Amino acid sequence: MSGHSKWAGIKHKKAIVDAKRGQIFSKLIREITVAAKQGGGEPGGNARLRVVIDKARAVNMPQDNIKKAIQRGTGELPGVSYEELIYEGYGPGGVAVLVELTTDNKNRVTAEVRKAFSRHGGNLGDAGCVGWMFNKKGYISVDKAKIREEELMEIALESGAEDVKSDDEDFFEIITAPQDFEKVKKSLKARNIEISSAETTMLPQTYIRLEGSKAEQMLRLMDELDNNDDVQNVYANFDIPKAIIEKVT
Repeated sequence: MSGHSKWAGIKHKKAIVDAKRGQIFSKLIREITVAAKQGGGEPGGNARLRVVIDKARAVNMPQDNIKKAIQRGTGELPGVSYEELIYEGYGPGGVAVLVELTTDNKNRVTAEVRKAFSRHGGNLGDAGCVGWMFNKKGYISVDKAKIREEELMEIALESGAEDVKSDDEDFFEIITAPQDFEKVKKSLKARNIEISSAETTMLPQTYIRLEGSKAEQMLRLMDELDNNDDVQNVYANFDIPKAIIEKVT
């Protein structure tokens, strides 16, 4: 799990920086619009919309932006028609990579994603080539300095978490079934436990250890994909030392 938690921490910090230049807002507006279109504009009855609104508020997106994105999704305001895509491929060292996109131009973004893989020592694969390696889960990380492991484990497991891991040097990692994610998160917040990151994600079943030039290539691939406005999420089964992640990012 350490590979995931380190990258999750980097993504969280990166989102704060991206919010200042508007990139994260663009991605979240698309996600809100699609969620509202598929499940309706009421967060109380639309779990996907509820989660993405929480993400938007975490980076201080104005409420008016959120409202308009919902209205575009429900058809109350005119807007762009987005298509959701999933691409699969391999990064350096055979790392499995899963890319989720929301786009209004499939041909353009396909070429961009293919080029990113090629530029950083990977290749885009066929549908299904790596998707089977990932499971959808709720993921919550908590700073080890903020709480004792026994206390966190008791609260998390009693509220429905599947597991609490302490493999990472900095964070406890709480894993939930997707349907229990919000319940566990609310339980932690009710106990005033500070959450470092929380998301529904795709967790790999196994990890590939990367070091040296392959690790740096892999991180540059992740960064280029993340910086594409059409890319919503990138999942990969790498495990890279913290020192290399901090150096590259």
